[in-house]
Amino acid sequence: MRLVHLDLKGAAPRVSYLEQVFPLLSQLGANGILIEYEDMFPFKGELEILKSPYAYSEKDIERIQQLAELHKLEVVPLVQTFGHVEFILKHEKYQHMREVERFPNSFNPHVPDTLALLKSILSQVIEKHKHSTWIHIGADEVFHLGEGMDSKNWMSHNKGDMGTMYLKHIKEVLSFITTQFWGLRALMWDDMLRKISVGALQVALVDHACHTLGPFLTKYVESGFEAVWFASAFKGTTGPAQTWTPLSYHLKNHLSWLKVMQTLPQLAPLRFQGIILTGWQRYDHYSVLCELLPVGIPSLAICLQTLVNGGFTEETKRKVLDALGFQTMQLEQSTCEGRGVFPGAEIYHMVEQVNGHLKESILKVLEEESAIKGWFSPYHRKRQFGNPRNMETFGTKVLKLHEDWESFVRDLRTHLERVYFPDTVEEWMEENINPYLDQLRDLVRDYR
Repeated sequence: MRLVHLDLKGAAPRVSYLEQVFPLLSQLGANGILIEYEDMFPFKGELEILKSPYAYSEKDIERIQQLAELHKLEVVPLVQTFGHVEFILKHEKYQHMREVERFPNSFNPHVPDTLALLKSILSQVIEKHKHSTWIHIGADEVFHLGEGMDSKNWMSHNKGDMGTMYLKHIKEVLSFITTQFWGLRALMWDDMLRKISVGALQVALVDHACHTLGPFLTKYVESGFEAVWFASAFKGTTGPAQTWTPLSYHLKNHLSWLKVMQTLPQLAPLRFQGIILTGWQRYDHYSVLCELLPVGIPSLAICLQTLVNGGFTEETKRKVLDALGFQTMQLEQSTCEGRGVFPGAEIYHMVEQVNGHLKESILKVLEEESAIKGWFSPYHRKRQFGNPRNMETFGTKVLKLHEDWESFVRDLRTHLERVYFPDTVEEWMEENINPYLDQLRDLVRDYR
């Protein structure tokens, strides 16, 4: 299986955009999607507090699954059950379930309310995904586990074994899933499992996904695992505020995974079951947005086709270019030339402009124009005092630059609004446009 990860804890696309993207994913070689809903799920009743104001409706969830089925994409919902639960624990109502009182990252597994809450969250999500045969329970990066008083007490009575404490909670979650939802199989990330002994793992057998190898895979074979998934990345791993996707970095990541897949038969009876191409949208609920989905699509296309074709040849490159409507691509420069015909291609090109020219062109005028430095300094501007003769030497240039960028940004906003909800558009603009354009806007206002 080749699953594409849709991380909705930031910049969740409108369903109308997914309608355009799903056929492309299918064409490029994906046969499933891993949907990390977080606060975009239409939680009901007691859980309604968890919903974003822009959360999908129940109708949307149904539509997403119909679209997936239409394009032969298996849907795997992801529900975080241990760490990465800021969207839950930020609410006062759930604060008492934090592992460490100050931090909203991770659940305290010793509070009975934790499991009760997880059961209702899992139930609501699974009920709305009746055709899914898999559920992903997250369980990665359980920061500060073992630092809360309850955990310290538990460990002092249990030989200080944090691994066993972690597995105890995971087993409770999994046994709820297997008893309540017959036939549903669970996946989880494996970073926390890597620190746990073979003995402890043998006691708590679970299906799971895994990212790095060698000794780890051998350890999982010894622990009795029968199948393994891998997790690569097509965007969202090169910096929390990254706006442009580095193509060769992600291609190399997939070429490395292909090598691992080729060596896997030596580890029989361990079977390779699938790979998840992750595309993180935020590092956590509180961090800024990283690369938008349309910006990451060329990288996703390269990565998927590399997996499908077992490598990245000239022919693979040609297939990617044809699918995306580009003429050429420069992997090292992370650029693609041509108009592009994929969903969101306009956003791809416009973000490239912002990334490459906005800051540079504005700072060049503000910092290198000697007439501004000499006759229109912060001192002059504050006191509204200047010589019109010298001001006119830079006025036309500054006004033109300002008008060009304002008109560009209006277009960009229109394109973003077609794909995203208003909160995403605002956030992206405030993070990536305003810090530079506002300086130019202020200068023009003072100049006028």
